[in-house]
Amino acid sequence: MGRRKKLNAVELEVVFRRFSNANPNPQGELESVNVFTFLVAVVLSAQATDEGVNKATRKLFEAADTPERILALGEDTVRDQIRTIGLFRNKAKNVLALSRELIAKHGSQVPGNREALEALPGVGRKTANVVLNICFGQPTIAVDTHLFRLANRVGLAPGKNVLEVEKGLLKAVPKAYLLHAHHWLILHGRYVCKARKPECEKCLINDLCLFPGKSV
Repeated sequence: MGRRKKLNAVELEVVFRRFSNANPNPQGELESVNVFTFLVAVVLSAQATDEGVNKATRKLFEAADTPERILALGEDTVRDQIRTIGLFRNKAKNVLALSRELIAKHGSQVPGNREALEALPGVGRKTANVVLNICFGQPTIAVDTHLFRLANRVGLAPGKNVLEVEKGLLKAVPKAYLLHAHHWLILHGRYVCKARKPECEKCLINDLCLFPGKSV
């Protein structure tokens, strides 16, 4: 028989119950002052660390916490403020462009539906999922590198691509835990089930994990 690749429903219930018991109200690590600045922070976080984004945005968000104030700063100033973040030139353009769109089409408010969010410059499916989950309390799952790794490594919802894993997790995660699943998995992947050296001895679910390379 080949290696089992997927946890069953009973095991998945245990996995997320343990995450919930250990961290009942998980918080993201991106800093923001309102829904608009959170959207901007998520756009800036693509291919960057939350820590790096936070360092760059603290002064930016002090100066500009609305689409109008971002436009008043201008692209050059925004670009200088986020210079330490990867792809900063293109991201600065996107931040200005999405600010214009929010003013023109949404009364300066961040929309709470996927279609409208994904129509904004620089906003893809993952960014929309994060905003819908954290700002609007929708049970979405944004699959980043951590979630993709965990879904396949642990056996939560194996998939060949990001969308396959997202759909698999939405089916696999028990409904009672869907709202916070995204946070639990990101934090677990960031601090415990790391890409190169997973710290299996610290893992809450090491007895259930199907990863053949686990060290416990």
